[in-house]
Amino acid sequence: MKQAIEEHSDIEKHSHAKGRVVTAFGNLLLVEFEDNIRQGEVAMVEVDGLQLKAEVIEITGNFAKIQVFEDTRGVGFGTPVHFTGELLEAELGPGLLSSILDGLQNPLEEVAEKAGFFLPRGIYLPPLDRTHRWDYLPTAKVDEELRRGDTIGTTLEGRFHHRIMIPFSLYGTYKLTWVVAPGSYTIDTVVAKATDEAGHEHSFTMVQRWPIKNSMQEGEKTKPIKMMDTGLRILDTQFPIMKGGTFCTPGPFGAGKTVLQHHLSKYSDVDIVVVVACGERAGEVVEVLREFPHLIDPHTNKSLMARTVIICNTSSMPVAARDSSVYMGITIAEYYRQMGLDVLLLADSTSRWAQAMREMSGRLEEIPGEEAFPAYLASRIAEFYERSGVISLRDGRTGSITIGGAVSPAGGNFEEPVTQATLSVVGAFLGLSRERSDSRRYPSIDPLISWSSYTLRVGHELDHLFKGWGQKVQRAADILRKGNEIAKRMEVVGEEGTALSDFIVYLKAELYDFSYLQQNAFDKEDAYCPLQRQIELFKIIDRIFEHTFQFETHDQAREYFLKLQNAIKNMNFIAWKSDTYREQYQHITAMLE
Repeated sequence: MKQAIEEHSDIEKHSHAKGRVVTAFGNLLLVEFEDNIRQGEVAMVEVDGLQLKAEVIEITGNFAKIQVFEDTRGVGFGTPVHFTGELLEAELGPGLLSSILDGLQNPLEEVAEKAGFFLPRGIYLPPLDRTHRWDYLPTAKVDEELRRGDTIGTTLEGRFHHRIMIPFSLYGTYKLTWVVAPGSYTIDTVVAKATDEAGHEHSFTMVQRWPIKNSMQEGEKTKPIKMMDTGLRILDTQFPIMKGGTFCTPGPFGAGKTVLQHHLSKYSDVDIVVVVACGERAGEVVEVLREFPHLIDPHTNKSLMARTVIICNTSSMPVAARDSSVYMGITIAEYYRQMGLDVLLLADSTSRWAQAMREMSGRLEEIPGEEAFPAYLASRIAEFYERSGVISLRDGRTGSITIGGAVSPAGGNFEEPVTQATLSVVGAFLGLSRERSDSRRYPSIDPLISWSSYTLRVGHELDHLFKGWGQKVQRAADILRKGNEIAKRMEVVGEEGTALSDFIVYLKAELYDFSYLQQNAFDKEDAYCPLQRQIELFKIIDRIFEHTFQFETHDQAREYFLKLQNAIKNMNFIAWKSDTYREQYQHITAMLE
């Protein structure tokens, strides 16, 4: 407990307003204050020798409503509160990668070392290691004029050149007056000095701070033009995602959201992955923390954690902390995007975040919207997804943030407010089906309800690899729909009551679903399918779609398609371009001829 007080000693020095608690409603406190405060300002509630971090969310006269990010037991009438004068900020610098943080950016591993595995309240530690020395190389020169976001030097963080930039909180032009020599320094070492347009001097270290609820963007936002290769055939072919785009994965409990997110974090063609576990069950979070350090990045053959940042806020933590975890994750993602890197942010789940907003809105006694969610739910969700996109930087580089949000609608009802608000702003909808997961069809993305607004753009991008790619993918989707309609009729009239031509369409749809759209996550070959291999396999599927089959009976058609289906499925488990693969490929081609 003493540690917590020591950690906040420097914050107290900058306090400029004080107050006292008037009423308490859960983690929402009404505080009467003196002097001036502002919306979003950080406040510290002093209780039982601790200082609990809170945020100002509403101001009326000399009364402020603050949400506390910790358990508020012991808070009573007259409990002292002091305001720090700072907004809720993220500390940004080398050392973020491979870290596990909570929504307030506390390094959870270090907190556990200091306080044990049952984390007490009121402990806040610096997220970045102050003792580690980084090999720093200055790139900017004395007398050079720079602006916010311009690089003054670099250090190697894993395999990435971490760019030390002019802080984004500074505006205008800055003329460098001094730069440090190349060498090994801690992150708090002054590495450059500059004067602003008014002649005031500023010192720059490797660390900067940024308010998490404000978008960090320096550069021009451009349209996404490159596909994010995921190695999942159903995504890359049927429902592609663009780098800098947005997508959501709604689905009921047990439909495979976590499995899908694991795959995307491991195989997606991006530089950095930020995983936000927002209000998920502790068991699922623990599973992520146990598995990620042992997963190997297929692009580098190193630990996946080397390019990953995990933000953890389980369902057992105070609801207010879920709100900060989402914004903390996107701020860290924006920071790395400004270095010209491609970032994937996975939020699991935005429904828990929305539930936290609903709870706080109820305590604020706001007029409720649909299903008691706040009226501003849709705008908050839109603001979050709008922080994605591709940024064209001044030096010609580009960086991107792709946001994927898992949605957990109660009972799998996609008509509920959170899903509908998300669908109105995302570029791709990957609807997970309990029916498909129960029938062991992985990934359980339902191709009949899912969609992607990026299909046309990806079609143009891949047209040089397979002429008419977009039209052929559309035909495959049409055959899936027709096959589903025929299957429903067959449930009524039976197989023999179905025309043979319709039965063949149904068999084609089943073959496409079974041997192309489904993948085995536990098979080392089929878990990840490179784009070139997907195109090679899709050419076979396209030949099957184009071919006019002649059968005399339904049994004959079924027998042939089952053999063809199994042959293609078996080929998916064979190492690509191996002799065995080529033999199987020729065998399938011979079956078609």
